[in-house]
Amino acid sequence: MKLSRFITFAIILALSLTAVPGYPAEPDWPAQLRFLSGPPGGSWFTLGTELSGIWTGDGLPKTTSYQGGGVSNILNVHAKRADLAFSVTSLFNAALKGEADFKGRSVDNVVIMTNLYSQYTYFIMRKDFAVRNKITSVEDIIDKKLAVRFATLRPGTSSELVIKALFDKAYGLDYKKALQDWGGSVEYVSYDGGADLLADNHVDCFAFSVGKSASVIMNIENSIDIVLLQVSQTALDKLSEAYGTFSLTIEPGTYKSLPKDSEPVRAIGDYTCIIARNDLPDSLLQSLVKSIKLHSNKLTEAVKDTLELTQGTAE
Repeated sequence: MKLSRFITFAIILALSLTAVPGYPAEPDWPAQLRFLSGPPGGSWFTLGTELSGIWTGDGLPKTTSYQGGGVSNILNVHAKRADLAFSVTSLFNAALKGEADFKGRSVDNVVIMTNLYSQYTYFIMRKDFAVRNKITSVEDIIDKKLAVRFATLRPGTSSELVIKALFDKAYGLDYKKALQDWGGSVEYVSYDGGADLLADNHVDCFAFSVGKSASVIMNIENSIDIVLLQVSQTALDKLSEAYGTFSLTIEPGTYKSLPKDSEPVRAIGDYTCIIARNDLPDSLLQSLVKSIKLHSNKLTEAVKDTLELTQGTAE
């Protein structure tokens, strides 16, 4: 897999200063583009629809957005079942190594086109369950071998792979087997489905990856009291060494469950990125990135986290 074609906004910015909407099609450009987003209810699904409209409206190849998932998106782009897709950089690195969900798979026709914004992995627990069991961190669950009714997004999503990788690389555990051995359970759900299960007291903890300003968390907070669990710095460092993730903090005041007088919460950090087929023309990928830059205000209206596009995150 080639990294030399990684496109940064630092390179594209000078070109985009004189750009205007409308990109004359070149002979080697495809007539249409298939774009894979994410599960309904998440930021990727919303952003995929917005990006497809922007690119099509700018006179680039007609782009259609379809539901997808972080892992399956990489595999489908590699196999030319899609042209572009969302994923996260940790999954891209796992694919490079042929590890986790990519074990035994050759992935050599995928390139990162650009980063978009930071991705946080949240472990959300019902407050009544956390208080009763004296839980403030993921490590507390593991140390106590606690019987937790746990939910995350379906296998094939970036959320599930990152959580699986955390338990594997940081704690040496298969999370599903461990939780079941301790008397708990694991459910695979959508964002909305997990929120409903948490609110209805059918699960104790719901974990997933999403941007910083997560409406799904705010919606959960409107139904029940929750706590955001810490991840230890040691665990974060081990995952970073394996797949290039980094440490982020959820700052006090971001959510109702994290008031301004509370302590920041350490979380797994990643980047949402757009991946592309490595055999697509350079001129097309450059034009797609220029179009993103020109319409960054529209993207921010759709998903607030893309405000990072103007702050150097895409480099």
